[in-house]
Amino acid sequence: MYEAKILLDSLAPCGQRLTTWELTYPRFVHAELMTHRVFSRNSASSRAIPVATMMERIKNDPVLPLWWGKNQSGMQAPEELDSSDIEVVLDMWLNGRNQALRLVDELSTAGLHKQIANRPLEAWMFITVIVSATSFANWFKLRKHKDAQPEIQWLAGEMHRKYLASRPTELVAGEWHLPLLPDRQDLVAEGYGIEELKRVSTGRVARVSYLTHDGIREPSKDVQLCDRLSTVGHWSPFEHVAMAMTALGWELHVK
Repeated sequence: MYEAKILLDSLAPCGQRLTTWELTYPRFVHAELMTHRVFSRNSASSRAIPVATMMERIKNDPVLPLWWGKNQSGMQAPEELDSSDIEVVLDMWLNGRNQALRLVDELSTAGLHKQIANRPLEAWMFITVIVSATSFANWFKLRKHKDAQPEIQWLAGEMHRKYLASRPTELVAGEWHLPLLPDRQDLVAEGYGIEELKRVSTGRVARVSYLTHDGIREPSKDVQLCDRLSTVGHWSPFEHVAMAMTALGWELHVK
């Protein structure tokens, strides 16, 4: 389930390139991505996903390390265990997963809410994150580096490869970058104006919390979700929607 996919790539007249990604990687390296504060991000939530759904994912596709580094001092492990030792620790890793699954099942059966019951599974959990940014230079510099943890090093490397290969869509001033709208033309044909399209896009980004952002399209419910988030002040999903500016407009904006 390791994945890096460009959802939308746009270039404004001011020269700013805005790229929105859907990333899937181990939960245990999520904190490293969170240190990059130039990113706008929304992620799947252990509080929002039902226990049964989470358990099924961990059973069928648990996180496995990409590099079984040999123990030594320091933060890096340049030497990997030999194949026989990898087999041993792999069995231990999956046995730990099985014990966690039993614990979570018991906690849920005892009536504990998913926001707590799901937590013991996080070592074996993939997380899906929507990330938007106009700058990735520092991310690539630090996370593609040989000293980065292998799991996030793979992610940064895959992103870099796709970023270089992607050709962003050139927008004119006033056009909008709207992720997760593959049905945009259909919505326009149905009478959705730009204000509603922005709300649909925002609502769909927010659905990554439940891992339903890429499921059945129900635009009216996306609008309702956007409005509800606005009312209560959950602003992060709004950060992925942006208007292209001229150089002068951008200069005035940053001032």
